[in-house]
Order: sequence, then structure tokens, then C-alpha cells
Amino acid sequence: MARLRGGVAGGESSEGDVVTDSEAREVGRGQKAWDFGTVSGRWRRLEGPEDVLDLMDSDELDGGDPDGEPGLVAVVRDAGATFLGPVFEDLAGVVCTGGTIRSHIGIVSREYRVPGIIGVALADEPDDGTLVELDATGPDGVVRVSSS
Repeated sequence: MARLRGGVAGGESSEGDVVTDSEAREVGRGQKAWDFGTVSGRWRRLEGPEDVLDLMDSDELDGGDPDGEPGLVAVVRDAGATFLGPVFEDLAGVVCTGGTIRSHIGIVSREYRVPGIIGVALADEPDDGTLVELDATGPDGVVRVSSS
């Protein structure tokens, strides 16, 4: 299975079967920052610099190891969320409820190759720590709550 920065990317198993979570429930849709495929991680809302500092002091960024432990998917409201700078490269993915793919966060997502879905309309917001899946295989970016 392929791996992207801090997360587990969907792809093919060693037997050639496509790896997906058919039981996952869609909770939001937006614009994909780039065609990253599918990646999973633990949902974490970040509101500002204080949250990022707390995150840096925790062990939450230690996920995403090669043994399959999912990394962190940060969710932010502001498309100009520059406060993510210190941790951006360590994220499995980023979800932004505002902006467009031409916003700061969309550009940085592409440049750092961190999976991102921008301008997401959430029907239901997962709780922090929930395993989520970001899917950029279709025309829209889709956020799903994983069944795992």
C-alpha cells in the first residue's frame, strides 16, 4: 500500500485489490487541492496558534508510522491558516471549511504534497480522534468517517 506524509494512502494491496473502506460514511465535500488519491487519519480541529502549540507538545503527530498507524488530519476554518506552518509537513491531510483551491492553504497543500480538501461543506462534523478518509479520486474531494 502506498503511503503519503503521515497517513495511509488508498491504493492496491499486495494481491492487486483496490483498498477502500466501503462502510465509510460521507460527511462532507469540497475541492481537492490536488489528485492525491485516498488517505486516512485521525480528525483534529485546530482553531489557532494555541492549538498548534498544544499539538506540538502532544504525541498526536507521532502517528502515521510505517506500521499503519494513521496520522493526523487537521481541520481548519480559515483558508489563510498560516498557524499550521510548524506542523504542516507532519499532517496526514488537511480539511478547510472555507476558501478555494487558490487560497493559501490550497497552494501550500500542493507545494508540500499534503493531501487537502478545501471549501468543505460538512453535513456532520466528526469528533476529534475519529478516523476519517480523504478521497480525491473523483471530481470532488470527499470526507468520510471510516468504519474502522
